[in-house]
Amino acid sequence: MLRRISVNEWIDHQSASLESVHDSVLQIIQDVSSRGDEALLELSRRYDNVALETVQVSEEAIWNAHERVDKEVLQALIDAYERIVMFHKLQRQKEFWLQETDPGILLGVKVTPLERIGIYVPGGKAAYPSTVLMCAAPARVAGVSEICLCTPPGRDGPSPLTLAACAICGITEVYQVGGAQAIAAMAYGTASIARVDKIVGPGNSYVAVAKRIVQEDVAIDFPAGPSEIAIIADESANPAFIAADIIAQSEHDPSAASLLITPSEELACRVDEEIKRQMKDISRKEIILEALMQGGVIISSDLDEAVEIANTIAPEHLSLQVVEAIHKISQIQHAGSIFVGSYAPVACGDYASGTNHVLPTAGNARLYSGLNLSHFTKASTVQIISKEGLMQIQDTVEKIADAEGLHAHANSVRIRFE
Repeated sequence: MLRRISVNEWIDHQSASLESVHDSVLQIIQDVSSRGDEALLELSRRYDNVALETVQVSEEAIWNAHERVDKEVLQALIDAYERIVMFHKLQRQKEFWLQETDPGILLGVKVTPLERIGIYVPGGKAAYPSTVLMCAAPARVAGVSEICLCTPPGRDGPSPLTLAACAICGITEVYQVGGAQAIAAMAYGTASIARVDKIVGPGNSYVAVAKRIVQEDVAIDFPAGPSEIAIIADESANPAFIAADIIAQSEHDPSAASLLITPSEELACRVDEEIKRQMKDISRKEIILEALMQGGVIISSDLDEAVEIANTIAPEHLSLQVVEAIHKISQIQHAGSIFVGSYAPVACGDYASGTNHVLPTAGNARLYSGLNLSHFTKASTVQIISKEGLMQIQDTVEKIADAEGLHAHANSVRIRFE
């Protein structure tokens, strides 16, 4: 089931999956920005096969969702939320600090939370309450005052699991809108949905492309499309573990992609056999089989080349299942999240270790960090300068300003000493 592929094949596939839907997404965005709620209701009928009277989910439905969720599952969501909050609290910066850099000059930074953010939570083929937790927890820790959430509709409304997770996070503004139309609604606003300052959250190719298009008008976290994993493994790795990780990644959706990078031909064959064995009695089999075709295996000359390949493709998830894996971390330059050792499956980061599972995909880990506290804040620099302090830098400011021909700038300093 694991086909041999090249680095270029992997990269081409990841970019092609986004480019193929660009025109359709642009049309949806233009429709929503011009017709608002009317377009949202029509698009729900067309793409979700659901006839809605309103896109807003009532607060009553949100708070009552827990009654439709297994108590043990509900407690697991609460436990996960607490772990995610704990990890993101470790990322807190001082809200305001000042440091004297010269006599009479105090410089500092004031950190302020964003006022209103929009969260996108996928749906359709599966419910993702964990994504609610991953997006809302850092927003809450950062102090964001307004949070709205969009998720695809179902015949009986959004998934109770998703709504229960909203209740856990204290989110009461929820809309049953999915896909590119949800991104457009949060970016430009409709009669029902007020526009947001920033959109966060993962989604399919349509959602990823929509975020890329609207970022000229609204801030986004980063491109987060179909999920992916790269596994670097040597002959010491357990093929059953690797096969399980590949299958787990593949059950997200048909566009998910898994890549094994190994210098061991024997390991690649054993992993392939394990995938076939584990696939015999498994749910979501059709989705997994289709997703397996998106990835494959690359046989490297050694582990150093395996790391080079991983750095080239900049995967969303990178699993290191090699001898003394911890020593390889320093060589990794580009990865959304790194999972070290045979007992660190990606599922831990997906749900309960506390790190965030909203991560850049399709090579964008080369440019972006995964979702973290800084995505929900902005920083203003502060300078407090006395006359004594201004004297310290007067000559420098005047000379550079005059050299640039901005003499009024220079005069704004010079006049203070006349």
